Amino acid sequence: MKKSFFFAFFLGLVFLNFAFPGKNEAVSSKIFIEPVEGLSEDFMMGVDISMLQDIEDNGGVYFDSQGNKQDLFKILKDNGVNWIRLRVWNNPTVDGKPYGGGNNSVETDLKLAVRAKESGFKLLVDFHYSDSWADPGKQNMSQDWVGLNEKKLNAEVEKFTKDSIEKFISAGARPDAVQIGNELNNGFMWPVGKIWGDEGEKVGGFKGFISLLKSASRGVRSAQGSGEKIKIVIHLADGGRNELYRSVFDPVVKAGVDFDIIGLSFYTYWHGSIQDLKDNMTDLSKRYGKELAVVETAYGYTEEDADDQGNSFMVYSDEKHGYLPTVQGQATSIRDIIEAVASVKGGTGVFYWEPAWIPVKGAGLSFAEGNSWDNQAMFDSKGRVLPSLSVWSLVRGGKEVSNVWGGSASNSKNFHPYKMADSLEVVCKPGEVPLLPEKVKLVFTNDSESLVDVKWEEKDWGKTENGKYILKGKALSFDFVPEITVVVSDRTNLIADPSFESGKFGEWKYNGPDGACYMENNKSNAHTGKWTYKYWLANGFQSLITKEFKAIPDGKYELSVWAMGGGNDKNIRLFASGFDGTDRQVTCKIVNTGWQVWKQYKIPVDVKGGNVTVGIYLETSPDCWGNFDDIEFIKID
Repeated sequence: MKKSFFFAFFLGLVFLNFAFPGKNEAVSSKIFIEPVEGLSEDFMMGVDISMLQDIEDNGGVYFDSQGNKQDLFKILKDNGVNWIRLRVWNNPTVDGKPYGGGNNSVETDLKLAVRAKESGFKLLVDFHYSDSWADPGKQNMSQDWVGLNEKKLNAEVEKFTKDSIEKFISAGARPDAVQIGNELNNGFMWPVGKIWGDEGEKVGGFKGFISLLKSASRGVRSAQGSGEKIKIVIHLADGGRNELYRSVFDPVVKAGVDFDIIGLSFYTYWHGSIQDLKDNMTDLSKRYGKELAVVETAYGYTEEDADDQGNSFMVYSDEKHGYLPTVQGQATSIRDIIEAVASVKGGTGVFYWEPAWIPVKGAGLSFAEGNSWDNQAMFDSKGRVLPSLSVWSLVRGGKEVSNVWGGSASNSKNFHPYKMADSLEVVCKPGEVPLLPEKVKLVFTNDSESLVDVKWEEKDWGKTENGKYILKGKALSFDFVPEITVVVSDRTNLIADPSFESGKFGEWKYNGPDGACYMENNKSNAHTGKWTYKYWLANGFQSLITKEFKAIPDGKYELSVWAMGGGNDKNIRLFASGFDGTDRQVTCKIVNTGWQVWKQYKIPVDVKGGNVTVGIYLETSPDCWGNFDDIEFIKID
């Protein structure tokens, strides 16, 4: 898992300490799963449960569908899971104290691996070759290896891999597959195995990277001996980026690295559409002739948070598709990924990342942090199994599952739309014909979102006056009536991209620290649409975003913006300046009070001379965050 994203994305997503669903609890959801045709019997239905030892050591427990306290492995087995994935860290300590995050040393994982094998699971061991989280943003080699030259490091990697696997075999937990590295977009064990370095940085490049891969692979084969072949996985993140996979695997394959499976991380809200995944895998299958497996994926069953850590989840909703953050949406998203992988030649499995990571104090990202994944678990915050866990069985046409809390999961097909994914609004001037969308995105009864053709009712727009008009339509092929609001107004917003839906600064000029302010694609944090202007930095900072207008008609204007955020900022102001030929400003103070607590702020601007600069000024305290959306600059007189 990419822990770097935990810090880059979770701040501002969910900062309040919400309780999980109460009256309409997640465990009482009634969901439906469409079977996936043609699944092979040995298709990997896997889960990564590397946090389990920490969870159990700190008092976490799990309950099966009948409300009985139950061993996690039995619950997983009963719901169709057949593979277990465990990450391995070399020496997960800081100053001799346990790091946390699962504390997944070989010794910790041996206990979990034995339990997995005794419960009838196959085993994927994921070597990070690090002492903590390794992902595209950081690949720190183990503290025990720092300072070794390339030759000695390669020898240690081979020996560590071989010795570790032999320990698993001796314990009766022979791995069926082994990952040699985790999310290796830019190599591993930096700097020796770093593929691309910054300017002036000395790195091993592809030569160092491939040498270490070969050493790790030799370690696997040496430990394997004459027993059944252990499949070797090389794993990258960003599963929808074909150019990335080609850039890494072309030289790896050319160099003759011994491996069997291309592993992909694919989280819809980070890595693109499922079609992107399928297209990438189809190309990789043809190009390299290897097996392919999504070894990490997940989706949220709620937007709410169970502790003070904040969550890394973002609702996935692109222009064409999406999933609701519900138990049904979680199950449907995983079902669709399974279908995509199974449809590709060589597609061999899907692993869900940490479905059992429930919020338990002491079982967090590290010894000093909480759980950023609780809303993507397949158990609720009390450890009760959710109906969505049965997706692993129901994609094969398994039996209906019901639980003591009133929830259930069963097979179904032919889902139909039941609501619109977003409220729609278009603006036109009196007498103009509004530009209406030919397609609308609807939410279906499996909580997926898809575009559907629509035919709108006729209206004589030549006679309309200022006001709002509700127009009804007909969703073609479905018995559903979408609606759109047509705002007829002679007031024109001079901001070309008021909701930042282009995802770019465009004509806005930014002045501030790199990375402190950016365009964020996250429907959960948007007032309308999906994109917002977002700010956050660990340290306090100052910044400006401005847009200059020249030669506009003189008159009275109104500048407005919607804002929300965590609060405690030093000074946030919406402002306009230069509107009367002087340096004078008019401003409005913005005060954020919480996540999704949106408030509109307005200021009058009397333009004389045709020029004006509008913008937002920020002076924040450390760790403050917020979002701006739907900015308007309108002539009102």
